[in-house]
Amino acid sequence: MKLFVFIVFCILLLFTSCTKETKKLEAFNAEAFAYDLGNSWEVDGTVRVKGFRQNEKNNKFTATLSYEIDLVKPPGDTLRALISKTEDKVNDEEFMDVPIEVQFDLDSTYSDGDYELIFNIKDAGTGKTASASASFNLKKD
Repeated sequence: MKLFVFIVFCILLLFTSCTKETKKLEAFNAEAFAYDLGNSWEVDGTVRVKGFRQNEKNNKFTATLSYEIDLVKPPGDTLRALISKTEDKVNDEEFMDVPIEVQFDLDSTYSDGDYELIFNIKDAGTGKTASASASFNLKKD
């Protein structure tokens, strides 16, 4: 009986050590900036993402990431999916991480104050999601 338990334990140990490590999808280093264009604002945002599924074919690595950008205004109102996009990333080497960059304009109806960009990211290969946020300020000089 002890031999049977030992063999089962060894087999389970072998299977768990040989399974591929599942990575957690992570969004990090989120930043956002607003530039005064006179009668409007240009907003630039960026975030880095890692832990997504990559496919290799013909010595090219590919990954597909979808994202939605939410904008939280000073009173706390949230504009959901202000930007919604899917990007295919292609590289000659395996990705460590990739940037997601967004740029959009806000017209003069947006008041001075603290805003927040929320990056909602989904790995199309695994269905995993991650999010990150960055704050920026609108202030007329």
